[in-house]
Amino acid sequence: MRDHGGDLDQARARHGAGDWLDLSTGINARPYPVPELPARAFAALPEAGEIAALEAAAARAYGTALTPVALAGAQAAIQLVPRLGPDGPARVLGPTYNEHAAALAAQGRAVTEVTTLEALAGAAVAVVVNPNNPDGRRHAPEALEALAAQVGLLVIDESFCDPEPALSLAPRFGASASGAARENLLILRSFGKFYGLAGLRLGFTLSGPELARTIRAAAGPWAVSGPSIATGRAALEDRAWQQATTTRLGRDAARLDGLAARAGWTLVGGTPLFRTYETGDAQKARDHLARAHIWSRAFPYSTGWLRLGLPGDRTGWQRLEAALVGAEGAR
Repeated sequence: MRDHGGDLDQARARHGAGDWLDLSTGINARPYPVPELPARAFAALPEAGEIAALEAAAARAYGTALTPVALAGAQAAIQLVPRLGPDGPARVLGPTYNEHAAALAAQGRAVTEVTTLEALAGAAVAVVVNPNNPDGRRHAPEALEALAAQVGLLVIDESFCDPEPALSLAPRFGASASGAARENLLILRSFGKFYGLAGLRLGFTLSGPELARTIRAAAGPWAVSGPSIATGRAALEDRAWQQATTTRLGRDAARLDGLAARAGWTLVGGTPLFRTYETGDAQKARDHLARAHIWSRAFPYSTGWLRLGLPGDRTGWQRLEAALVGAEGAR
């Protein structure tokens, strides 16, 4: 089922209109400050040199010599994956973000969800989300590099990797790392989550040059917009903002864990951008928060897991803390 966070229409339909605090996604609630953009960014078609400059900024930010291709969000890359790997069945390490299996199945791939890295071996297309959404499961880059030799195409979704760069496989490949990039490796990076600008619709694939050419041809011209190019380049080059945001997110994730523990919830896992808890009764806990107009994320495969993003300001934290004070009694 292709259900997602950010579905405030559902929240309003079930619990009424009002001032909703949306914690149902893992999007940074304190976004990168959008720079003043020239009129040309909106009025003219993007030029090849502008896209190339954005992609070079991405390569520097991700510390890789792999070839970036800019796309309209990591979701655009997920839609292309079924067309990239060799023929044959796909395996997805789960439970995880449901769009991977859904996109593969929608384009005729036989898809199996497996629970261990070892079970991915032999797949025509293998998908791993690292760190995983929603349980935060992590895999060492060395293990993923070894897995690449055992599958037709290895797709690593690093959408939540920005605040934890040591998890990224990207720096291990390229001229300055461990040699030539594997042409059966595809890394996906989201821009909108860490930078808090999901509406901009920007993301990247990182791969060897041959696969990058295939992706670029499949995406077609002008795969990203002028405003996305200008904003993305500024954000990817702003190291001070990146470091300050990483520090804040780590602190705020620990703060949220403390509030959840006082409510009687147990940490399942997560990333600095979201946390997932065992609540005992996820629907009951979700409805309790919704009565305070706080929207969270539950999952069809778990009766107990509830995921929360991080509030972005003092008012949001106060609202969440007040709601969680009564959450234990709602169990």
